[in-house]
Formats: sequence, C-alpha cells, structure tokens
Amino acid sequence: MKKFYVAALFSLSLMAANAQEPNIPMFGGQQNIDVKFDPYVAAPQGFDQQREGIERGTVQLIEYQSESVGTTRKANVYLPPKYDKKKKYSVLYLLHGIGGDEWEWMNDGGVPNIIMDNLYADKKVADMIVVMPNGRAAKNDSRSGGYGSAPAFGEFDKDLIGSLIPYIEKNFSVYTDKDHRAIAGLSMGGGQSLNFGLGNMDVFAYVGGFSSAPNTQRAAQLIPDVEKVKKENKLLWMVCGGADGLLNNSAQLKDFCDKNGVPCTLIKYPEGRHDFVVWKYGLYNFAQLIFK
Repeated sequence: MKKFYVAALFSLSLMAANAQEPNIPMFGGQQNIDVKFDPYVAAPQGFDQQREGIERGTVQLIEYQSESVGTTRKANVYLPPKYDKKKKYSVLYLLHGIGGDEWEWMNDGGVPNIIMDNLYADKKVADMIVVMPNGRAAKNDSRSGGYGSAPAFGEFDKDLIGSLIPYIEKNFSVYTDKDHRAIAGLSMGGGQSLNFGLGNMDVFAYVGGFSSAPNTQRAAQLIPDVEKVKKENKLLWMVCGGADGLLNNSAQLKDFCDKNGVPCTLIKYPEGRHDFVVWKYGLYNFAQLIFK
C-alpha cells in the first residue's frame, strides 16, 4: 500500500506547477470506464457566500501530540453556532490536497466555515464539528516540504486514528462511536478518505471523496469484503469535475460498487476542473447527508 502511495503521488506531483492543487487537463482514455453517474443538481446561488443576519460558528487552531510522528501537530476545528459543551456533536474530518495543509480549506478558497454557517442557518445539517488536520504525517509537515514528503500522506491514518481522534474526543464534546464520525477530502485528501474510511469501517461510517487523486487504491483493495461494506458503511459519496483528468479514480470505484450492489454515489460536476468550485459543492452536499 505504501509503495502505491509513493508512486501515485509522485505521478500527481509531476502535474503540479507549484504547491497549490493543479488544474489537471482531461487525458486521452479518460472515458474508458462506462459508468452511470448520479444526477447533478446545482447548489443554490450564494451557498458559499457570507450572509448577514445569521449566527456564525468559530474556528480554533488546536495543537496535539502525535505518537506516530513524534511531534506536536496542528489542526483547525470549526465549531458551529452556539456550540454547547453540554451537548454531544458528531465529527467530520475534512482533509486537504497534496499542495495544502491544515489551512488549505480555510485560506485557499474552500470557505468551509461559511458553507457550514449557511447550512446551519437553513437547518440542513445535523449537529457536528469539522476538523481540518494536516494530512502530511511528517515532522516537517509544512507546504515547503513539497512532494518529497509524499510517503507521509500514506502514514496519516496512524496519526489520525491513534492521536488526533483521541485528542478531539478528549477536548471537545463529541460522540465517540463510528456512527458519529465521517471522513472526506479533496484530491489527495479524497484518496486518503477513501483509503482510510473504507479501510477502517470500525472508525468511520461515512466516507466522501472529492476529485480523488491517484493515491486512491483500486476498488478491489478498497472493498475486499463487499458484504461488510454493505452492512457497515452508511454513505459512500463522491464528486469529480467532468473536465478533471482524475475522474477515472472515482469512476473505477463507482463501477465496482454498481456491479457488486454496493450503494455508492458519484456525481460528475459539469465542465468542472480540479478546483474549489467542485470541492465546495462536495462539502455542501456531503455535509447534508451525514449523521442523519
């Protein structure tokens, strides 16, 4: 698995001009997989725009000790409006892409706090907090670490499950069972979410991949036990741009699921590229489906 991670992420890195997520063109052969996409329904205008007259959540930068990495690491945590320590909340772990860190969703155009605030105002989501960690599990986990830190992406499950989740459950008022945990991410983080979510169904019941990158394992590796996934996974949801060269990574999983009767959603965002237009749409929809 780790060798696959390194090779796949190296291939993705060749397509990137800098530390940001690359705009990846459609490659020849992209449509080899004949898969039935789920219907695309446009998000309402203004879903990602700050609204006046509504209550707002807050974002906290937390630090936790990582046993697997052996250092102190950081994550951003979105707390919903009127966060109440007397209540229990579900948790969505929201992962970044290969060029990002714990700030990518917040600072590079993802506006997760605004999207979630609007969904709360419209009463469209269950009570949850959103944790945005650094998925590069290395002592040098900065963006400046570049693609030389690619193996650390494949090691993040140890940090996530062994250190970050216990920290969140100790320091925030959240449920501690799998039915109240979800994982989703963009690009590299989408591949991580599929790999770690389906690979740890005792930890996560809801799994989402937005424009998942080549680190995504093949479907037969992700789902070696079809009946177990049918029984234990509550949601497997994906979106990818129609003009994104990474569409096949999601399509191969959707095709496998359809052929084996595993519930799975894959939406092809019309003319969508490898950017936050698609990923914001992914968060907006995924957040409404989980913990219900």
